Amino acid sequence: MHRSPLTPVFSALQLGLHVLVVALTAVVTVQEVISGSHPTVVVVLAALFLGVYFAGGRFRRNLPAARVWLAVLTLIWLGLVTVAPLAVYLVFGLFFLYLHLLPRYWGLVAVTAATVVSVVGFAAHRGWTVAGVIGPLLGALVAVAIGLGYGALFREAAERQRLIDELLATRNTLAEQERTAGKMAERERLAQEIHDTVAQGLSSIQLLLHAVERAAPDHPALEKIRLARETAADSLIETRHLIAELTPAALEGQSLAGALNRIAERAAAPGLDAQVLVEGEPQALPMPIEAALVRITQGAVSNVVRHAQARRMRVTLTYADDAVHLDVVDDGVGIEPAVLAESPSGSFGLTAMRNRVEQQGGTMNVESEPGHTAVTVSFPLEEQSPIPSEQK
Repeated sequence: MHRSPLTPVFSALQLGLHVLVVALTAVVTVQEVISGSHPTVVVVLAALFLGVYFAGGRFRRNLPAARVWLAVLTLIWLGLVTVAPLAVYLVFGLFFLYLHLLPRYWGLVAVTAATVVSVVGFAAHRGWTVAGVIGPLLGALVAVAIGLGYGALFREAAERQRLIDELLATRNTLAEQERTAGKMAERERLAQEIHDTVAQGLSSIQLLLHAVERAAPDHPALEKIRLARETAADSLIETRHLIAELTPAALEGQSLAGALNRIAERAAAPGLDAQVLVEGEPQALPMPIEAALVRITQGAVSNVVRHAQARRMRVTLTYADDAVHLDVVDDGVGIEPAVLAESPSGSFGLTAMRNRVEQQGGTMNVESEPGHTAVTVSFPLEEQSPIPSEQK
């Protein structure tokens, strides 16, 4: 966990409290040994008080046990007050413990009660004096002021620590997503390279061998030609299986619409309502186009999550007769004109998306203003067959 910048402050306050308790206990003990009437009892109770006080560190993470420890410490203090008048000074250290370990109301009640006990206990030994009343009262007021300030500082530090932890977790998540995106992009690149080279080459070899078979049915090497064609066909099937395995992970085992839903579900958060709409009759799309649509959706949705500060986002996939359209719309703060520019100073993410679209022969448009940003992508299609209902 990230170390809070206020940790040294709390450590210094804790050390100061330890020094205060030890110093006051030493003053009480020395004064009683020099001129008191119960030196042995005071020495034993003072040693017990310090022992119990420093044993409280092991109860730091167990609030019920810490409150029991505080009650025991208070009883020992009351025993000291009955035999040593200066023991009332130890209440100053107890004030901070009451305010820290008890709920605010009960902490103030405990401080008030301890103040009354201090005043009465000192008066029982030395008689009623103005200093005997004002001293504990001022100590209580100072302790309450410091304790309340410490509580506010502690709450602020806890909230800051929570925000830091969330930022670190978000950074780690984004780093993991970037690594995953890099791996998936490389898989897609390999799939496209294999499709455009090996698969196309095997398909051409198969067609040429088939043409030879028809052109020379009496050729003495006909059987070998047929075997070569069948081997090329089998290799083409294996190559297509390999291409399918390199398909983007978001598409594995589900339809394109399912992949987009999965992306939106991952992006949805308490402050962001993400929806996916599918319009038109779903069609079987070429793998490179499906992969491009998934990648573009991932990039656009990632931009919305990281930069748009949007409350609503809608991803719409539209199947037309001659094209497929993708729209990612949000109601965020919009994109700066310099980022929209198709130049080296523009957005690398938007440029990468445009390049991906252009590689597949599509078009991409971005419209943005505060409250409305739309990324629109279109890919022209040849006449396709509708997807069977069980695959939608």
